[in-house]
Amino acid sequence: MYKETKREASLSVQAYLDRMNYSGPTDISFNTLKELQITHLQNIPYENLDILAKKPISLSIEAIYDKIVVRRRGGYCFELNGLFGWLLKKMGFDVVEYLGRWLKGEPIEVPVRRHRVPIVKINGKSYLTDVGLGHFGSKWPLLLEEGLEQVQDDEKYRIVSHEKMGWVVQSFEDGLWGNLFSFSIDLVQPIDFLQPNWYCTTHPDSIFLHNTMVYRRTPEGRNTIADVIDPVTGEKVKQIRNFKGDTVETMVPRTEKEFLDALKKYFGIELNNCE
Repeated sequence: MYKETKREASLSVQAYLDRMNYSGPTDISFNTLKELQITHLQNIPYENLDILAKKPISLSIEAIYDKIVVRRRGGYCFELNGLFGWLLKKMGFDVVEYLGRWLKGEPIEVPVRRHRVPIVKINGKSYLTDVGLGHFGSKWPLLLEEGLEQVQDDEKYRIVSHEKMGWVVQSFEDGLWGNLFSFSIDLVQPIDFLQPNWYCTTHPDSIFLHNTMVYRRTPEGRNTIADVIDPVTGEKVKQIRNFKGDTVETMVPRTEKEFLDALKKYFGIELNNCE
């Protein structure tokens, strides 16, 4: 159990670790960082349900803590990486943050900066420690070393330099390297995240306002929700996908109760806890 030397009135490191179902090591090491990231991804989902509902997204640590720890919800990158960075700092890790550009699927070469990027430094080495990418991100931290191919079970990643964008994180899929996101080493402050958060949650062109994004890694694979066209009705519906190895099970909730039950079963989300 993590021992706090100073307790805060409303924010508890131990409560956050309990929310993650984390019972691993707490020393300042790569192994601890790795276990924290794996456990976080498997217990706290990436989700944009509040954005779709047009609810304001506050980036204050108190508000994110209340949402994720107290109400047992998830969030998107500005929330997830923001609170995870707070946790790591409280545990004694050296954390810096940058702003990144999401590249996968983008129609232009240099899109707007809209990703919160945490870097953790341990014994002179820097690790990308990202829990805010849904099922696209790495399972555990990536060493910030140019061109190094980093294998994580059946996944492979590398970080390469780019003339315009600084560092580009890539994943290896179907025999090819593809861009995920980029970031440059320009230290940012918490206030710098407010504008891209506003863009993501309110701008009519934001993908977060038009697509359901709910993801959670599992020990066997991942659970996701995707918008699809229902072959029965021809309407846009939410499809639950449960990936296990090379197999996938799908279901389309037909009622509000079925959807809420699926959120609880596959993602641990209870929307009636969010009011």
